[in-house]
Amino acid sequence: MMTKVYDLEERLINFAIMVIDVVELLPTTRAGNHIAGQLLRSGTSPAPNYGESQSAESKKDFIHKIKVALKELRESRVWLKMIYKKNYIQPMK
Repeated sequence: MMTKVYDLEERLINFAIMVIDVVELLPTTRAGNHIAGQLLRSGTSPAPNYGESQSAESKKDFIHKIKVALKELRESRVWLKMIYKKNYIQPMK
């Protein structure tokens, strides 16, 4: 039996790619552009932040960098909820 490797960096990169795909589907209105910009920033930053954490200078620095990545993921979740509730796009199945 093959075991799955838990590669957080790869998962965060895949998340960033999905965020980019969602942003490309948003309308080019004032609100759509605003949300797109905010989601693009918050949704693509966790992967590089996690990458930075891998070369942290101390345990405290590592924890700080991971917390920054988590903060950005939480912000992305809120933007995605707004997109869903506004019916800008439908969830992928």
